[in-house]
Amino acid sequence: MNLSTLLPALPAYQIENARDCGITRVTDKSSQVIPGALFVAIPGINVDGAQFIPDAIQRGAVAVVTQSPLTTYHLSLSNLIRVPNARTALAHLCAAFHDFPSRKLRVIGITGTDGKTTTCTLAASILAAAGHTVGAITTVGATIGDDTLDTGFHTTTPDSPAVQNYLAQMIEAETEYAIIEATSEGLAQNRLDAVEFDVAVITNITHEHLYYHKTWENYRDAKAMLFRSLATAFRKPRTAKIAVLNADDTARGVFDFLRAIPADEQIIYSANPTYHLPLTCTFIQAREAIHSPRGLAFTVETPFGELEIESPLIGRYNVANILAAIGVGMARRVPFDAMRAGIARVRGVPGRMELIQRGQPFAVIVDFAHTPNALSAALDTAREISRGRVIVVFGCAGLRDVAKRAMMGEIAGQLADQIILTAEDPRTESLDAINAQIIEGLQRAGRREHADYFIINDRGDAIARAIQIARAGDVVLIAGKGHERSMCFGTTEFPWSDQEAVIAALK
Repeated sequence: MNLSTLLPALPAYQIENARDCGITRVTDKSSQVIPGALFVAIPGINVDGAQFIPDAIQRGAVAVVTQSPLTTYHLSLSNLIRVPNARTALAHLCAAFHDFPSRKLRVIGITGTDGKTTTCTLAASILAAAGHTVGAITTVGATIGDDTLDTGFHTTTPDSPAVQNYLAQMIEAETEYAIIEATSEGLAQNRLDAVEFDVAVITNITHEHLYYHKTWENYRDAKAMLFRSLATAFRKPRTAKIAVLNADDTARGVFDFLRAIPADEQIIYSANPTYHLPLTCTFIQAREAIHSPRGLAFTVETPFGELEIESPLIGRYNVANILAAIGVGMARRVPFDAMRAGIARVRGVPGRMELIQRGQPFAVIVDFAHTPNALSAALDTAREISRGRVIVVFGCAGLRDVAKRAMMGEIAGQLADQIILTAEDPRTESLDAINAQIIEGLQRAGRREHADYFIINDRGDAIARAIQIARAGDVVLIAGKGHERSMCFGTTEFPWSDQEAVIAALK
């Protein structure tokens, strides 16, 4: 791959001392530079990647991309490329380096605060049941053919070199569809620029990630980037650009805001059986939903007839996730039989209302719930299936959204019988300070320490305590970590698994 072949992929650029040459790798990490590499200097929050340009050149970089001011030293270099946005440039260069893999796939992007991973899994299963080959990039990992690849600690949307590499591997595996979990940070940081989406899906937009986006409007606008990208995405044969929207997500006008973004077609879903959409559109709606510890059963009304659904997933909120996945199926004209079969095959997603049963007379559930909305939904589900008390173990992550901590404390105080506060990736923040903010919410809910809630900083001990006090018919909910396999204290990631801690405590 030559530099002259890559450069036309950039939306805008200026080049100094141009000299065509072969490119062996595109990277934004100087430590990964090899002879013949193109190095992209990304300006970070604390460090500007431009300061690593000398190191990259010493390691053999033959071209450098930067958005930083060009110094006299830099101007003496060959193939110094100036761009308005280095992150966008990195994404487009990586796509070109891999010969634009997403142009050869039908790509579905799923965004939202809660339910993204479950919806991705359901949509992939629906497409697979229809006979298609499907790859996925989600919070849990990247699935390519029969392989599932680890995407790293606390990773939501991988960086653009990894995304384009995964898509290229999907092409090599003769994959037809790629499903991508599109997070707000991934979108805002341009990690998904140059991914040619065909279907954009929203689950919901609730309180989360304001530590990064600063305002709720910025957070919403980052999610909307997925839908706006449909207008400029590469057009593929017989593939319309379709938006799948949640009519029930009306807080702060989210539904109307997203609906105003143009698409070839909009598929709108509602889990509210009394909802009536005033305008003609492709509208799907759930009614007669039945929820039990065995799962969900409901009827979906569509413009093409009724669809009877049975799912082993627990939690009424999964009705909405299933409807969103059905929206993907309808966007790709999947037959009803395949939709029904695909949904029935998804028995669970790691760390999403995951039931751990080792013969104990009470239920233990591990869930990723780390937002106010998700914790509320998980506790509602626990209450619905409990024949006794609901005991919850949770905390809040350090260096993340501070405002949600008291909110989650109040929700736990209102919906759980016993609450145990513990660590959840405190990072460099004081765990005591984090817990104090959660306690503000617990006290607003009228809960008292040592009677209703307890503080056990060691997460393993907290889980063991919850299981020790559980009685027959109770539900123990372990919230916040879900599928994750590490916990961060300071700047170090330590091996961790809520599932393993539960099993050890049950023994």
